[in-house]
Amino acid sequence: MLGKVEDIRLALDGMITSEQRQKMNIILQHYEDLGKCKSNLESLILSLIEPYAKELSLVCTVPGIKNLFSAIAVISEIGVDMSVFPTAKHLCSWAGVTPQNNESAGKKHSVCISRAGVYIKPLLVQCANAVVKSDKHPETKSRYLSIKKRRGHKRAIIAIARILLTAIYHILKKGEPYNSELYKKAETIPASHEITVEQAILIAQRHGYSIIKEQ
Repeated sequence: MLGKVEDIRLALDGMITSEQRQKMNIILQHYEDLGKCKSNLESLILSLIEPYAKELSLVCTVPGIKNLFSAIAVISEIGVDMSVFPTAKHLCSWAGVTPQNNESAGKKHSVCISRAGVYIKPLLVQCANAVVKSDKHPETKSRYLSIKKRRGHKRAIIAIARILLTAIYHILKKGEPYNSELYKKAETIPASHEITVEQAILIAQRHGYSIIKEQ
């Protein structure tokens, strides 16, 4: 917190030498040059993304992607042709937002996230953090809170990042904007639902239970 106005004035009171003035002018000129470089670079990026205007507008409908350049960063990393990824899971694995499955003889050695996607993964995590703090997309926030109770904040955020990337995959593949109703339906548990024993075991394991087979 800054001090009182008078204290600030006293701190600024004094003489500026010719050398100090020259240094300040150099710093100010450097700051202005950086601003011009940033503006020129942004103009270049916008001109290069023009052929993908449709895909860009679709990605901008995804929750958590607040600005145009976030959407541009996503497209520059994964492209717009989703046929190169057989499924959304392949894309998520490539981006590094899928937990590794290092399991042997029924023992899990690690559930850490892979080191892939060094550029897109931090961006997705940033978008995920933004969307879970907002009330505009309750279907995503409720999913985050549900996972957080069981797995903690970090794993919950990675799960939301995976959800967002999965949405981007289907959006680009189908050419349709984000539809929150699809995710709301996915979260709805049917009144009557039958599953196999193998599916029940997988669900229990995902919730942290160990399955012991009777002898």
